[in-house]
Amino acid sequence: MSTTTHQVDSPSSPTRLAVLGTGVMGETVLAGALRAGWQPADVVATVRRAERAQELEGRHGVTTTTDNAAAVRDAGLVVVAVKPKDVAALLAEVSPHLGEGTVVVSVVVGLSTRFYEDRLPAGTAVVRVMPNTPSVIGSGVSAVSGGAAASDDDVTLVERLLSRTGLVVRVAEKDQNAVAALSGSGPAYVFYVVDALAEAGVLLGLTRAVALELATATVLGSARMLDETGEHPVILRERVSSPGGTTVAALRALDDGGVRAAFLTALEAARDRSEELAAALEAQA
Repeated sequence: MSTTTHQVDSPSSPTRLAVLGTGVMGETVLAGALRAGWQPADVVATVRRAERAQELEGRHGVTTTTDNAAAVRDAGLVVVAVKPKDVAALLAEVSPHLGEGTVVVSVVVGLSTRFYEDRLPAGTAVVRVMPNTPSVIGSGVSAVSGGAAASDDDVTLVERLLSRTGLVVRVAEKDQNAVAALSGSGPAYVFYVVDALAEAGVLLGLTRAVALELATATVLGSARMLDETGEHPVILRERVSSPGGTTVAALRALDDGGVRAAFLTALEAARDRSEELAAALEAQA
């Protein structure tokens, strides 16, 4: 899988941003945009409930509306963050009101750029994004792919939008299901491993609180070490593994238990399910 990681700066000039749908991921993108340099006056978000409007206006200072069509007028960048089943109806609603040159960003899992292009004015630039949940705290991963009409500048603009939500990686759209399996579902795998480590610590006699604290800190520190040293995980693993020592014995037990093979099987299952869900979503719309 070919990927490119881009360093991105804050926008040199404001591009009016409309965020359609402000659930967890929609608000994450909105908050990230503000951290990346967008001004609240240049952002509008759509909501369904008055209480949600008050929350967003109070927390971020942005304009809110229940009118999707009004939100996209004069917007240079439109983020679609509604549920997959609602996307087709939303696109039909806003399509006549999109300005020329508007870039449409999908953070909706499973829908291809072609799905959007078929329902938007000809030549509309569409960029597909696969974020993950740690984006909420600015430590996520977002994989971006440009559609048929998206230029390099369009994709770069989206990378700027997401730059303060964590790592942004550019991938070919054909690889998005693999990304969903690895980094999209990845936080769940990490939580699973942390829980397993903590449970093992309890079985070895530690209190549950201490075991969980140790497991969490160990995973966090190890990830930082990988990131900051840039060394291959095998090299770092070998530094912990003294010949004939405790770590080697533990790693052998993991290999005997087929842990590495289980991860491969798990990611293949996630990728295959992602492909199935995407096909079902597009067939229903």
